[in-house]
Amino acid sequence: MNHFLSTEDTTREELTELLDDADSFVEVLDRPIPKVPALRGKTVATMFFEPSTRTKLSFEKAAKALSADIMSFSPSTSSLSKGESLKDTVLTVQAMGTDAMVVRHKATGAPWRVAEWVDQPVLNAGDGAHQHPTQALLDALTIRQRFGTLDGLRIGIVGDIRHSRVARSDVFAFNTLGAEVTMVAPKTLLPTQTDGWPAKASEDLDEVLTELDVVYLLRVQAERGGASVFPSLSEYTTRYGMTVQRFSRLKPDTVVLHPGPMNRGVEIAAEVADDDRSLILEQVANGVAVRMAVLFRLLGGEHDE
Repeated sequence: MNHFLSTEDTTREELTELLDDADSFVEVLDRPIPKVPALRGKTVATMFFEPSTRTKLSFEKAAKALSADIMSFSPSTSSLSKGESLKDTVLTVQAMGTDAMVVRHKATGAPWRVAEWVDQPVLNAGDGAHQHPTQALLDALTIRQRFGTLDGLRIGIVGDIRHSRVARSDVFAFNTLGAEVTMVAPKTLLPTQTDGWPAKASEDLDEVLTELDVVYLLRVQAERGGASVFPSLSEYTTRYGMTVQRFSRLKPDTVVLHPGPMNRGVEIAAEVADDDRSLILEQVANGVAVRMAVLFRLLGGEHDE
């Protein structure tokens, strides 16, 4: 692996190796001193051109846990405000002595362009409504920890799939790891073309609910036009929300995931979010281990014995 940009072209072997590495880093993070010297002397630039809480902090904690240095970029205080181009910005940062770049950008494909311009590994931390591959990894790790494998699991991804980079990354990763994925949303929130997506599609959550082993809930992305599909958020909740009543109909061992930020009372009831079968906080914790695994593999770290 030279870069980590997408789950669409990642093999089962590559995903499994990353998940195995992440499992070992979960153990590292549980130590009294949660740190290894694997990337000592390396510098990771976090280039977030779009707001983020979980992903940015998670990548920075991951780099520090591997003993790498962090160079944190903020567009609001950069020369972008003076008209500097994306290309000149990333080349300037590279010239300061970085070894890898973590890039989040609102434009689809931006991390691929950055990978063409720089001569170091680039990690996609989210591009437009396209891809978010480390989120898919942490989701797969969380599910694997609970069930032991994704092989044969039935996973429903529910909500604003059309505008979700998480959904696209998850569909391809889950399918590659052996799960059967169903996308559940009104037609207007499903991908415009579903041919090429390795998943089934349904517009009726209640019809598939009792078959699922994992229910993955997405928020309605108002900033990308998702909210315009429904007259009100209460109507969305009625048709697609994980209410207490729907939660009670799930199989006893079915779990609920959500990438955050949650809209409690819209796509997920507060009681469901706080239930033991909600793995949302486990997802957040696993994000650090997964991002450690990707940084470790791309920067050639050696396992700490």
